[in-house]
Amino acid sequence: MNKTDRIKELIEILNRASYAYYTQSREIMSDREYDALYDELVSLEKETGIVLAASPTQNVGYTVLDSLKKVTHESRMLSLDKTKQIPALAAFLGDKEGLLSWKLDGLTIVLTYENGELVRAVTRGNGTIGEDITHNAKTFKNIPLKIDFKGTLVLRGEAVIKFKDFESINENLAPEEKYKNPRNLCSGTVRQLNSKVCAERNVNCIIFTLVSAQGREFENKTDGIEFLRNMGFEFVEYKRVTAANVEKAVLEFEEKIKEAPFASDGLVLTYNDVKYSESLGTTAKFPKHSLAFKWADELAKTTLKEIIWNTSRTGLINPIAVFEPVELEGTTVERASLHNLSIVENLCLGVGDEITVYKANMIIPQIAENLTKSGTAGPPAKCHVCGFETEVLALRDGKALKCPNPNCRAQIVESLSHFCSRDAFNIEGMNDETIKKFVDKGFIEVYPDIFTLAKYETEITSMEGFGEKSFSNMVKAIEKSKEIRLPNMIFALGIENVGLSNARLLCQKYSYDIEKIKKAEFDDLKETNGFGEVIAGSITKYFQNTENITLLNRLLGYITITAEETNALPQIFEGLSFVITGDVHHYKNRKEVQKEIETRGGKVTGSISSKTAYLINNDITSESSKNKKAKSLNIPIITEDDFINMLN
Repeated sequence: MNKTDRIKELIEILNRASYAYYTQSREIMSDREYDALYDELVSLEKETGIVLAASPTQNVGYTVLDSLKKVTHESRMLSLDKTKQIPALAAFLGDKEGLLSWKLDGLTIVLTYENGELVRAVTRGNGTIGEDITHNAKTFKNIPLKIDFKGTLVLRGEAVIKFKDFESINENLAPEEKYKNPRNLCSGTVRQLNSKVCAERNVNCIIFTLVSAQGREFENKTDGIEFLRNMGFEFVEYKRVTAANVEKAVLEFEEKIKEAPFASDGLVLTYNDVKYSESLGTTAKFPKHSLAFKWADELAKTTLKEIIWNTSRTGLINPIAVFEPVELEGTTVERASLHNLSIVENLCLGVGDEITVYKANMIIPQIAENLTKSGTAGPPAKCHVCGFETEVLALRDGKALKCPNPNCRAQIVESLSHFCSRDAFNIEGMNDETIKKFVDKGFIEVYPDIFTLAKYETEITSMEGFGEKSFSNMVKAIEKSKEIRLPNMIFALGIENVGLSNARLLCQKYSYDIEKIKKAEFDDLKETNGFGEVIAGSITKYFQNTENITLLNRLLGYITITAEETNALPQIFEGLSFVITGDVHHYKNRKEVQKEIETRGGKVTGSISSKTAYLINNDITSESSKNKKAKSLNIPIITEDDFINMLN
């Protein structure tokens, strides 16, 4: 393993250890092991001159701009000519060797390094003029901030967000703020004025072109790729191909689509020979050295049978197209999400229309075209579940339909299911179907009713699918759920935009006091780190609703909130950040010290930064990496006894 790969490995190990300890409350290595690996990373960074943005040795300060500066590219960025035919790739190569790689679906960025440091990052823009997003690029998870190359280095890469991060981020956004796909989210994130937003969204930049390296020339592009990889850059996955094996390589990429962490919209084929590529020049629109390959979507004609409008927990009514079954990419498909009202209108859909369907990027079923365009499938005027008149809601990328009735059965069932879910009350056996039956029977109308189900023993045990044993198990699960942590209870309420992590922040802010949380004010909440106006608005709106408060008070009569979190403690550490290292003597473990800090308004992080207020370490004189960094930043190192004195 070379030194660059070892740096990446150390960063992954150390960040995984920090996450396990500080987020999951478990240890995967001792402090001694952590410090040894940390020291090795520091030594390698110093030796190689390579420092990656994700390194635990780094603390990138956040920057807020008034606007993004316009920058003219030194050379115009052209689009690529495209084909959907594999034979065209072989013809393009002729007798030359090429590189076939993913065509990532994100936002193209031009990175410039000078004297070993990242000095500028600019979006593609219109190809001639882009926007300076350097403040955000310095928070990207995988690009080096410093490299062992002193000349000017210019690269092009694709800023992308992983599917799993996209889903997690979208969950915490208001319905009208949600993004349609990872590319849109990434584009909006990279162009944020506040780099803190970008830092929280796990943006990666995958390099796909070495534009220039001052004083260095490479015969083949693969040589340039290895040059970049040795400096810590992540280069897009590629295969060396010829006309004879390019089809095989395309099929191999095709097999990987479903497992790929990032979105892609095809492949890119480029000549490996650098001088030959440069000699070809460009057309008015395209460079001649590369060709984009788009997946030839397998289209199938079918007939639209119906459009189902499903009402969600938030009230949004999501359309789903149901059509005569067809075979696509080896599977039978008969449904496709239409996402929102705008798509239904734009396709001019109507029952009985002849449509063509395909799998976007060979994964997600979608309607390609409506051949009939009858336009007869207008949105329902009333919610099909409760009969309430529907409303049209403006979204970020179109229009949606909404049921404004908070008592809609569909919303009730979805809300109750959320209430019983694992991160909420975690009531085993209370699945959607069971909840629907209990709602239909009138056993449950609102969530506190779950705790009175025992009185319906006779009715429930006589229902199909139930018996004495299943009823007994259900009652035991409900009884077990009555003891709950406050953040999980807040999450269970289903407050819009408030996930479990935000519920924890809310509890910390108000000292785990539910009465204080009920009285939370918008201006106070919006200044809370991690909230902002959307989440602050959701919380205050929820607790200002008298019906919500009535239900909550009724709930509190049935449950017990974990005792250690109900004590209101003075917020003496509000705004302060601590790091804990080494063995503890007065507490059972470091997690207990962390709880003491957090219940008093403070925060515990895994690494030292300029924002750290104190490092807690019983061995003040040790030469551990954390002690060294704290001393270099003039951060006080205190013992456990010192900390206890602060509490008193």
